[in-house]
Amino acid sequence: MTDSTLAHDIASGSPVRLQAVAAQGQPEVTPALEELYRGFENELLVPLWTEIGDLMPAHPHSHATPHLWRWKRLRELADRAGELVPVGRGGERRAIALANPSLGGRPFATPTLWAAIQYLMPGEDAPEHRHTQHAFRFIVEGSGVWTVVGGDPVPMNRGDFLPQAGWNWHAHHNATSEPMAWIDGLDIPFQYLTETQFFEFGRDEITDAERITPERSRSERLWGHPGLRPLSVAPTAPGSPLLSYKWEYTDAALRDQLLLEKEGFGGTVEPGHAAVRYANPHDGGDVLPTIRAEFHRLARGAESAPVRETGSSVYQVFDGSGVVTVGEKSWTVGRGDMFVVPSWAPFSARSEAGASDSDSGALDLFRFSDAPVFEALKLNRTQKDA
Repeated sequence: MTDSTLAHDIASGSPVRLQAVAAQGQPEVTPALEELYRGFENELLVPLWTEIGDLMPAHPHSHATPHLWRWKRLRELADRAGELVPVGRGGERRAIALANPSLGGRPFATPTLWAAIQYLMPGEDAPEHRHTQHAFRFIVEGSGVWTVVGGDPVPMNRGDFLPQAGWNWHAHHNATSEPMAWIDGLDIPFQYLTETQFFEFGRDEITDAERITPERSRSERLWGHPGLRPLSVAPTAPGSPLLSYKWEYTDAALRDQLLLEKEGFGGTVEPGHAAVRYANPHDGGDVLPTIRAEFHRLARGAESAPVRETGSSVYQVFDGSGVVTVGEKSWTVGRGDMFVVPSWAPFSARSEAGASDSDSGALDLFRFSDAPVFEALKLNRTQKDA
């Protein structure tokens, strides 16, 4: 582009910038073509032949890149934030988001998924709010915090998965003398991109009746019985009516799959690889409209086959150790570490876990993804690499 052309574009105020390029499949670069392109710019038009490689590639090229966050460092920084940042209005939940290094500094783990570490100090309450973004909490360590969803106190303990569909009032309170950290997952980037988000502040304080500490929430007492659905109620709101999926049931399901495999009856997705999906007990679908949550267990020495999928994922190592490979990057990981798998990046994991670093003796991985969005749009695709 010449200096005079650039000056013309700046003067015109058009955000469209087109450059005639001498390349195969492109029109011959002539003064007439340059004049045509200036006309396109002035009228805010972009010809497809200048953009097709970016807009219609042969396969997805994610703007996100594979990246790993170490839990030890996340925990240290969250602890420091606990000393310096209020949890109330302004500090708003003391949630610290993972920012993918290729997404321009936005607080997005992937183009569609948000992941954050949240930290609550002893005796603190996180004030009530609600939002259209669908959310969950997953606890990799600790206990003693209750999240209060629509007045229902739900205990949070290691290994528990707590989904919460959008537009539900929720607050948290720490009933212990110790701080507690957990991860939040939301579809904030997706709703930001589609411009569909709403948010409201609620009460600054919950009531004494909500600050109780039951072992099971009301939602668990109604919906938390495996294979049984209450006839007294049929949920009409989106998302799972069960607000807590207990670790004891997840652990037992994974353990039984590996035992069945040893006995010669199958039950695993591949040798040494047990996996479950958290399901809505009402209809068997995903727990949230835009987020899928799974748990994977790789027995010591097992290695998963490289898999590519449209859509992105965030993983947290719940227990054990191993090596994970995302695209061209490989990391040795341990408890709490978090990493991103961008769309169509091949992912595989190898377990090096044992009794010394894992309660199960295996590499345990919690995963959440945007799969429900792509399945609803019929854009889902999976490929196993050789």
